[in-house]
Amino acid sequence: MRLAFADLEARVAQALCAAGAGAAMARATARSLVLAESQGLGSHGLSRVAQYVTHLRNGRIDGRAVAQVTRRTGGAILVDAGEGLAFPACELAVHEAIAAARGHGVAFAGVKASHHAGVIVDHLRPVAEAGMVGLGFANSPAAMPAAGGRHPIFGTNPVAAIFARRASAGDPLMVDLSLSEVARGKVMVAAKEGRPIPAGWALDAEGRPTTDASAALTGSMLPIGAASSPKGAMLALVVELLVTALIGAQYGFEASSFFVDEGNRPRIGQAFVVVDPDALAGRDAYLDRIEVLVAEMLSDEGVRLPGARREALRRRAESDGLDVPDGLLAAWPA
Repeated sequence: MRLAFADLEARVAQALCAAGAGAAMARATARSLVLAESQGLGSHGLSRVAQYVTHLRNGRIDGRAVAQVTRRTGGAILVDAGEGLAFPACELAVHEAIAAARGHGVAFAGVKASHHAGVIVDHLRPVAEAGMVGLGFANSPAAMPAAGGRHPIFGTNPVAAIFARRASAGDPLMVDLSLSEVARGKVMVAAKEGRPIPAGWALDAEGRPTTDASAALTGSMLPIGAASSPKGAMLALVVELLVTALIGAQYGFEASSFFVDEGNRPRIGQAFVVVDPDALAGRDAYLDRIEVLVAEMLSDEGVRLPGARREALRRRAESDGLDVPDGLLAAWPA
């Protein structure tokens, strides 16, 4: 069935409300899931509805939580998600960070007691709309070992960035990547299809390299570059500390997996940094320098600016709607 954005958002919100989410939480989550789906990011889109519904029903999410600012010192802001879905808390954090950056030049907003936050760079879209630069970080339930280790400690810990451009120049530059060698979803697909995975993707439960997808799912993902360097694991450590120790969220190894129905409330963290170019080189100088780099990048045939494919898919979906399997819609609570 093909549905317009607004209709699909309404259906997702209705399913979440039926499972116990408050109306505001459901709407914020629905917007983010449909936006992810529209960009071709199905693993963070509509496939998450059933997971969130189950977590709401099983008490892994407090559907009645209301995100709120609990501490503010200069450009530092702390938001408590209240063990609810992450999306309204992230919206609040980014909104507050933009306002604080206007006054202080830079702001850091942390979100604690949170849940899965979807596509991190999407939370930063308002930053680019405000003509600023944004960085985003998140941890997740343990999936990767420390450098030289065997058991999962860090999440796949995504890092995102957005750089505003002049509206006449084009879309903002958007970067979003996880720190595992490959997305865990690819391993899950390989296991379902009975296919092996390439060496260097994962370890089994005993900490041994494996090409068995099923064994990998009971073991751990390898950080980027793990075959030749500890750099990926070190970056994962940096993100883990930024979004936990600074703001009082739980480490990935303290949180039950998102992919199990029963478990604890993850209480993980997200963090957003917003920088106002006016506080440094100045807005015009910043925007000029961005275009110098973009032009140099595009001087090579085949270069695609980060975020360009996603934005093209989003615009097409906004115009034409999204095709959604009838079976998926039927599985959602009404």
